Amino acid sequence: MYRLIYKSRAVQDLNWEVVERILHHSEANNALAGITGFLLASRTHFLQVIEGTFEDINATYLRIARDKRHEQIQLLSYEVIDARLFEAWAMKGIGVFDNNSAMARQLIEKYGEQDGGVRFPLESWLALSMIYDIRAIQELPEWKR
Repeated sequence: MYRLIYKSRAVQDLNWEVVERILHHSEANNALAGITGFLLASRTHFLQVIEGTFEDINATYLRIARDKRHEQIQLLSYEVIDARLFEAWAMKGIGVFDNNSAMARQLIEKYGEQDGGVRFPLESWLALSMIYDIRAIQELPEWKR
């Protein structure tokens, strides 16, 4: 089993409607491919974690890399894992936008600011820490069965 984490810059400003469309499309594709994961979006950036087999992660990442909605893709980690963190989620996501301003303030205080929003870390362990923090703030459902 493998886990891949990447960060990218959105070509256009993001909002929840755009992220929601991405999540619905990704959830359907990922369920077929056996991929699980989490997508975090700010107004200007994406941070995504995907988990699955080597072949499925590679195919999914290549498809993501060709997506014209983002650029400046930075691979933060690609590693072998013992177990999935997001086993129950074909794809879950959160948008750190105006409707989540209290959460955004907390995350900016801890992780910093970039382009007027939350700075998504370049270190994989900090990226996962941020997702755990969001889960605690938002009271997201369990991600392990």
